[in-house]
Amino acid sequence: MSAVDVQGLVKTYGETRAVDGVSFTVQEGDIFGLIGPNGAGKTTILRIISTLLQITDGRVSVFGNDVKENAHSVRQVISYLPEDAGAYKNLTGQSYLQFIAHFFDDCNDEVEMVDRGIAIANLGKRITDKIEHYSKGMTRRLLVARALMMDPQLAILDEPTSGLDVINAREIRSIIKNTAQRGGTILLSSHNMLEVEYLCQRIALINNGVIVETGTPFALKEKYNADTIEDVFIEVVQ
Repeated sequence: MSAVDVQGLVKTYGETRAVDGVSFTVQEGDIFGLIGPNGAGKTTILRIISTLLQITDGRVSVFGNDVKENAHSVRQVISYLPEDAGAYKNLTGQSYLQFIAHFFDDCNDEVEMVDRGIAIANLGKRITDKIEHYSKGMTRRLLVARALMMDPQLAILDEPTSGLDVINAREIRSIIKNTAQRGGTILLSSHNMLEVEYLCQRIALINNGVIVETGTPFALKEKYNADTIEDVFIEVVQ
């Protein structure tokens, strides 16, 4: 069974077609990347898969569950981290993870979940500091830990390293890779094409709400005789 199956997806806002007939499949255990410039439709697609936006037309399923007809079942197996996610600044990092863990009524071991989040965040003694004293990179690492600590079948990450410096971005990429190696499926978006080329087994290049190419980074570079996926993207949208 595929983790995510998107077929003919359309999302309109009035006369604007933010997503225009998009189709792609994410296989279980893969890191799949949606790559494109800001405003290309990446976030809209992720929000639809996360059941936060309604579909205008087309079909989307997550592990066989239709996002429109079985939204509750989809929410049981996913975790979604928006690009603009924030945390409660008056809480410590540890208290924040404990607060989030309380929402998972079916969790048999809340302590184990929080311990896993602390390990993923890797903030050392700073985990007991208030979030208001965290840098942007530390906060983002905590938020990624929040998204991954419950071991979701599918983690949906929107621009996970946006705005981070090289060191923190590298830490986040390492966390994502380790999650996939433990058997999780990752769907992420980014406008950083070199980063996604490094992380992903398969990618979809999207521009103006339309997927212009899909495949493995290696195959796409071979097809277009390109050195990077950035070069491929420029070639296909010209």
